[in-house]
Amino acid sequence: MARPIAREAAMQLVFEQLFGGEGAAETLVDLIDYVPGENDRRYIDDVVTGVREHAAQIDEQIAACLRGWTLQRLSRVDLAILRLAVYEMEYASVPVAVSINEAVELTRKYSSEESCPFVNGVLGTISRKRTAKA
Repeated sequence: MARPIAREAAMQLVFEQLFGGEGAAETLVDLIDYVPGENDRRYIDDVVTGVREHAAQIDEQIAACLRGWTLQRLSRVDLAILRLAVYEMEYASVPVAVSINEAVELTRKYSSEESCPFVNGVLGTISRKRTAKA
C-alpha cells in the first residue's frame, strides 16, 4: 500500500471540497492519474468522508491554535492539509507523529517552505492539547 500517495490524494479531495467540489474518488484519475487499490480507496474514502462529517470540530481545534490568524485567512492548501492531519490524529488510527510529519511533507510539496513551520506548530499544539487531556 502506498499510503503517502493515498494521503496526498485524500488531501487533494479535501482541498477540492473547500471549493464546493464533491471530493469523489473519480476525481483522482482526472487530477493526478491515480487509481487507488482497495486498501487505499478505503483509506481515502474514510478520510474524505470523515473530514466532511467532522469539519466543525476539526476547524474548532485548528482555530484554537491560531495566533493572529483566522481560518478564513489561511491558504486553502494549508487548511486542507491541517484538516486531513487533525482528522488522522483524532479519528483514525494513524500515529500522531506520522500525521504531523506527512502533513509537513504535503505542505512542502503543495504550499510554501514558509508554511511548513506554521503547519508543524499548529499540529504540535493540537497534539500537546490531546496529550494533556488524556
